[in-house]
Amino acid sequence: MTSLDVPLHELRRELRTWIAENAPEGLADLIDWRLRADLPGSVASLQSEQELARAQEHPLFLEWERRNRDARLVCPAWPEEYGGRGWEAPQMTILDEEFSRAGLPRIDRVQGESMVGPSIILHGTDEQKAYYLPRIISGEHRYCQGFSEPGSGSDLASAKTRGIVHDDHVTISGQKVWTSRFATANMIFVLCRTDPAAAKHRGLSYVITEFTPGSNGIQARPIRQITGAEEFAEVFFDGTVAPLSGVIGGLGNGWRVVQSTLGFERAAAGRATTMLLQARERELDQLIAFARRTGRHRDPAVRRDLAWAKTQVTIMRSSWLRTVAEVAAGKNPGPQMSTWKLAWSEYHLRLGAIALDIAGPGAMVRPQGPGYTVDQWQDVFLAAHSGTIYAGTSEVQRNIIGENSLGLPREPKFQEGGRT
Repeated sequence: MTSLDVPLHELRRELRTWIAENAPEGLADLIDWRLRADLPGSVASLQSEQELARAQEHPLFLEWERRNRDARLVCPAWPEEYGGRGWEAPQMTILDEEFSRAGLPRIDRVQGESMVGPSIILHGTDEQKAYYLPRIISGEHRYCQGFSEPGSGSDLASAKTRGIVHDDHVTISGQKVWTSRFATANMIFVLCRTDPAAAKHRGLSYVITEFTPGSNGIQARPIRQITGAEEFAEVFFDGTVAPLSGVIGGLGNGWRVVQSTLGFERAAAGRATTMLLQARERELDQLIAFARRTGRHRDPAVRRDLAWAKTQVTIMRSSWLRTVAEVAAGKNPGPQMSTWKLAWSEYHLRLGAIALDIAGPGAMVRPQGPGYTVDQWQDVFLAAHSGTIYAGTSEVQRNIIGENSLGLPREPKFQEGGRT
């Protein structure tokens, strides 16, 4: 498992053997890892962040983590010289499939692995690579993202969070929002304006610092979602001190680093597709079983809806496997990649409605319990709405498909006083 030259069928066999020989007995029972999906709006029988964190502190998990590190299966898409294997989409797809097949977790450093690390590899100094990259692989550094701001929408270049440069540090003041993974992070990468006199894109810097809510001028306020979960937070910086050595790409070059980071995020979303598909398939299997338990599977309308859902999941899997095959053959992915996000998010929105229809009138009532609670299918219905918004709204995705893939005329723009 050391080279891209290894045939994919042989890699699958080697991974399956390695997992069988190295998985600690009892780890699969510690938590149902297959129900865990690290994307918002995914299968809703998610374990809480607290429960997941507790499981990850268990000796069985720690031993599994160590064995994965020793086998260089942590951050395997990174280049070999930085501790990875240089694997691409086909190899990562097989890795995720085999871990899921075994019911075991892949050791995923999430934003550190998919966004921060690759940005440091591309833009960081040798000293920054030597300091930050090993700490991501080891799990010592766990990242959250400080990009979005209130009032800025998707216009990251309009960031107002200020960074005042001193001799050996930057003092950060401002506000960020929609910060995911804030509850488990101890590091944050922040886009801040270090040169207010420079042009919009040129006065920004990309700064890494410790994330310590309650100290160093950092406050995090969880944002309650309609599901009752608190997966995001708004973060306030008030004179937060960040080391100058944590500026990636140099002062004033943050926009260039951000573009790389967002590119890596999109690539990571592609690599996460296998996990998302697995989550959708398991979720549908659970819904079919639920329909059988309640007797709703005898209803012709329910059978029609479930058949539609099965067809959509099958089409999505076939489309993704086609994309993986194209990448393995050295080709650029076809236009199906443009439709992927729209397809799964709109599918999930309708599936949530189908699930509540199967659940019947009782789905209108939340289960009794402390705090704000929803059941599995209520959660799917509510969370699915966010999938049509984040990472590009469905409306924007349709514009992209129409203009870039189909070659249709650009959508007319309107401004005050009439059409432009």
